[in-house]
Amino acid sequence: MVALFYSPKKHVSMQLQKATRQQSRIKLSLSGSAGSGKTYSALQLAKGICNEWDKIAVIDSENYSASLYAQLGPFQVVNLAAAFTPESYIEAIKLCEGSGIEVIIIDSISHEWSGKGGCLDLHEKETSRMKMQNSFTAWASITPRHQAFVDAIIQSSCHIICCIRSKTEYLLTEKNGRQVPQKVGMAPITRDGFEFEVSIHFELDQQHKAFCSKDRTGLFMDKDPFVITPNTGNQLLEWCMGGDAPAADDVTRRINDCKSLNELLQIYKSFPQYKLSLLPEFELRKRQLIITQDIKTQLSNQPINQNGTH
Repeated sequence: MVALFYSPKKHVSMQLQKATRQQSRIKLSLSGSAGSGKTYSALQLAKGICNEWDKIAVIDSENYSASLYAQLGPFQVVNLAAAFTPESYIEAIKLCEGSGIEVIIIDSISHEWSGKGGCLDLHEKETSRMKMQNSFTAWASITPRHQAFVDAIIQSSCHIICCIRSKTEYLLTEKNGRQVPQKVGMAPITRDGFEFEVSIHFELDQQHKAFCSKDRTGLFMDKDPFVITPNTGNQLLEWCMGGDAPAADDVTRRINDCKSLNELLQIYKSFPQYKLSLLPEFELRKRQLIITQDIKTQLSNQPINQNGTH
């Protein structure tokens, strides 16, 4: 049974339908302190997910650290250097998507937040430019840029693994009858709440073991810490492919709901089985979006007379 509800304000119909899990692309994060094995673990996961090294790309902001694992296989690398703006990460993600990459590893997203040219740096510069400095108000221009970065991850047609640096602290532990300092990772270095955006979050310790603190798949929650291997990626791939294939009507609805050409392109890439059968729908929505964009551009470029009219 399908129930329709019509909103009188927006005149948009809503559907009530039975919940079904559809095939998807995994979005997950790995956090840990230095030396916990984030990069290596991410590569092991990626290998298990797609089984082809040349379909794996690392967006590397960690001073070429991913290339130190080149002996594992011929994976691709996009090396980022400062400034680590949200837009530079988005550009790298789009490059990977357009190059046939199946799994993207972002190592690490911490620089987008706290690195040179990252959001905290941008916020500080924005605050200093204000006549009456207001730290809260300065976020108005930075938050949308960070959100665009998050959206690029979540809406990507690729599997994405995000590596996150953790703040490091030392705890005294007993070893061979002596108290010795042990390095532990604490809070991930990125904007609060990022873990809500991903399906799985692993925390890595100094023994390179992963503890799952969030798991929408149900594969790893409440299990003892373990070392990530390609088999972990295989499990994730099986879960991703275990859902129902989306129906043509569902994809058509997504096409018609698109608000931008980039969003339409992501849908086109995400459902290759409908590239031919739904090509007319894709082309129609593309033309509609281009026309809408051209009208907005023409209106914004129209001169305004002194009396305030066009």
